[in-house]
Amino acid sequence: MAHPTGRTPRVVVIGAGIVGCSLADELTARGWTDVTVLEQGPLPAPGGSTSHAPGLVFQTSPSKALTEFAAYTVGKFAALEADGLPCFHRVGGLEVATTGERWADLHRKAGLAASWGVRGELLTPARCAELWPLLDADQVLGGFHTPDDGLARAVPAARAQLARAARRGARFLDRHTVTAVEQRGGRVTGVVTDRGAFPADVVVSAAGFWGPIIGAMAGVTVPLLPLAHQYAKTAPLPELAGRGGPRAEASRPILRFQDRDLYFREHTDRIGIGSYAHRPLPVDPFTLPPYDEAPVMPSSLPFTEEDFAPSWRDAVGLLPALGASRVEEGFNGVFSFTPDGMPVLGESRELRGFWLAEAVWVTHSAGAAKAVAEWLTEGRAGTAVHECDPHRFEDAQLSPAYLAERGARSFVEVYDVIHPLQPLEQPRPLRVSPFHLRQRELGAYFLEAGGWERPHWYEANAPLAESVELPPRDAWSARYWSPIAAAEARATRERVALYDMTPLRRFEVSGPGALDFLQRMTTNQLAKKPGSVTYTLMLDEAGGVRSDLTVARLAPDRFQVGANSALDLDWLLRHAPDHGVHIADITSGTCCVGVWGPLARALVQPLTRDDFSHEAFGYFRARRTFIGHVPVTALRLSYVGELGWELYTTADLGLRLWDTLWEAGREHGVIAAGRSAFDSLRLEKGYRAWGRDMTTEHNPYEAGLGFAVRPGKGDFVGRAALEGLGEESAGRRLACLTVDDPAAVVLGKEPVSVDGSVAGYVTSAAYGYTVGRTVAYAWLPAAAAVPGTAVQIEYFGEKVPATVAAEPLYDPRMERIRR
Repeated sequence: MAHPTGRTPRVVVIGAGIVGCSLADELTARGWTDVTVLEQGPLPAPGGSTSHAPGLVFQTSPSKALTEFAAYTVGKFAALEADGLPCFHRVGGLEVATTGERWADLHRKAGLAASWGVRGELLTPARCAELWPLLDADQVLGGFHTPDDGLARAVPAARAQLARAARRGARFLDRHTVTAVEQRGGRVTGVVTDRGAFPADVVVSAAGFWGPIIGAMAGVTVPLLPLAHQYAKTAPLPELAGRGGPRAEASRPILRFQDRDLYFREHTDRIGIGSYAHRPLPVDPFTLPPYDEAPVMPSSLPFTEEDFAPSWRDAVGLLPALGASRVEEGFNGVFSFTPDGMPVLGESRELRGFWLAEAVWVTHSAGAAKAVAEWLTEGRAGTAVHECDPHRFEDAQLSPAYLAERGARSFVEVYDVIHPLQPLEQPRPLRVSPFHLRQRELGAYFLEAGGWERPHWYEANAPLAESVELPPRDAWSARYWSPIAAAEARATRERVALYDMTPLRRFEVSGPGALDFLQRMTTNQLAKKPGSVTYTLMLDEAGGVRSDLTVARLAPDRFQVGANSALDLDWLLRHAPDHGVHIADITSGTCCVGVWGPLARALVQPLTRDDFSHEAFGYFRARRTFIGHVPVTALRLSYVGELGWELYTTADLGLRLWDTLWEAGREHGVIAAGRSAFDSLRLEKGYRAWGRDMTTEHNPYEAGLGFAVRPGKGDFVGRAALEGLGEESAGRRLACLTVDDPAAVVLGKEPVSVDGSVAGYVTSAAYGYTVGRTVAYAWLPAAAAVPGTAVQIEYFGEKVPATVAAEPLYDPRMERIRR
């Protein structure tokens, strides 16, 4: 993206740590050479987290994006040298398990590695001891070895990239403390330091744990919490003597002992030990001393021996040779933690041109920098970065109290075994729907997402589950699950159920330019009469799926948009014209009940004077009406594959709406049903979930959503990128799989093999209570995504046979919805 004048933009990067130097290198490599990097400390080791980072790079993560960032970092740093020494030691990584739960988790991690293309192998205790002879193999149940992981030499890697970027024209200025971020008309215009001002079209904060300080200058919240993390080095060990000079700093794999929140790496003849086992030690970045006043450097705080004492005992227990040694030196190093453990990457909407590249560890540094550089120069990152976008957080998740509490928890959970459904424990409850009181009375089991309490099943329905026959579940898949979900799914298919859909994002788009704006932002034809509802997509300029929406035209110039997250609001606001369109987030002021099931009409019709027959109120139609005393917007939609409506009203009338529906539904056997049943029903019906099943990395035809694209309606964002594409040209597809064994389950992100080789990965999965087996969706090569193809899904090391199926599995002729 060139500047309107034709020149490349003037970029100022704040911070010359590993992220700032990587970003300067990536930008200049793409032709943006007017780059100034400002650093308050001395170069090349300015005293931030980079200066003391132990350099561990483990690529495998539950996040595909983080794994891709780490893989790029490994490849890039492995090709860099500083002073004739490599910037990356490919010594490998070894995670050992001393508990059954951890050993099972390593099998799951091996599956993640296979899904994301990382080489890895599960090892016996004896083989672990061969790789780490100091290890007490009797304590170990097994290990996971990743030979391409290793140690990044962060300061030399930063220096090598600094030199390369400087040769292309970038300049690096140390001893420049930023004192202000200048702006005019909602755009950044420059940076002021104690040694002068620097005009800029783009400012990127890569200040690490000082990010909140820079953000405050710009009026932008930077959602991170600095915390101290303990790192110690032993005295020289005889067992490591003679293993090489300084050019052989390490030869054994990085060792992670996650059952005790510890990791180990060699420092020639000593061992470095990092611990996450201690109490959270938050740090206020506003109180840290400048470089010249710090005893060592700003990021290196005094070692608190009392916090490390239990970790030392655990370290000696795993590596008995340490018993004859001691901690010779140590420090508490400051790192950045966010509420969800993910980086913060992207442009502020409040201050255009002000970008964040924060909470990025050395592990992901070059990959994250590449993503930001692509985003800046090309308008999008090659990797789907929605998990890292600063606008992913709700307003309620940006309070100082929330950031402090959740940031500290992120530190505690670094090495925890985290279930994919595991909710945040605190602060809860934070956001509740108007139905919360009734849900609690019904014994709702709540999980949390986006700050919302979301019922997954209701204990009041337990008697209905007594007659349900289900195969037994393993301990992992049985967590955050109940057989009650099967009973709720059955009741939805056979009678009628109420679903709380309040947490789904809702916007109102209004004004004389509303239709033209939404036509430009989405793929489907919205120029329909008021009362119409349309399923449509939002794409980026490259044709990647940014979101899927339901758009109800309530009046000629007023639309209600059902969206996925705060990122959708951010995207619309960024593209909205200055006049003629008003966009309002109405989520918190409204609520929604999904009334679904074959008896939905029998329940709702007596409560309204309007005709809710199929002929008078067809599928994908909307109308304003009353349910009892409650004014509602009724949308004839169903995400579970049954007859029904979404009923919206204001939050103050929500409880009355629920009670009205509940009382009227008693004679029809109405129940309240939760998200667990919902996910099962939607997968049986083949409905996609954005962020899980498709992202910006996929186009609509690959995702099986070509029906929502109408190129003939006129121009829209991403239309040009779709020219020449279609279902038949897709090289990969989102395929429906059914697991052959009715008793087997998978949960998502598992690798899928075709003819013995990993060919894709599962996106969403749930047991299909109607079809009587697990249903999974997975990305596969188009040649394999053909009904009848036999595949295998790896679940905790077991090969689970499955078959590609024609979709949808349930009611393919849409007879149950349209009646």
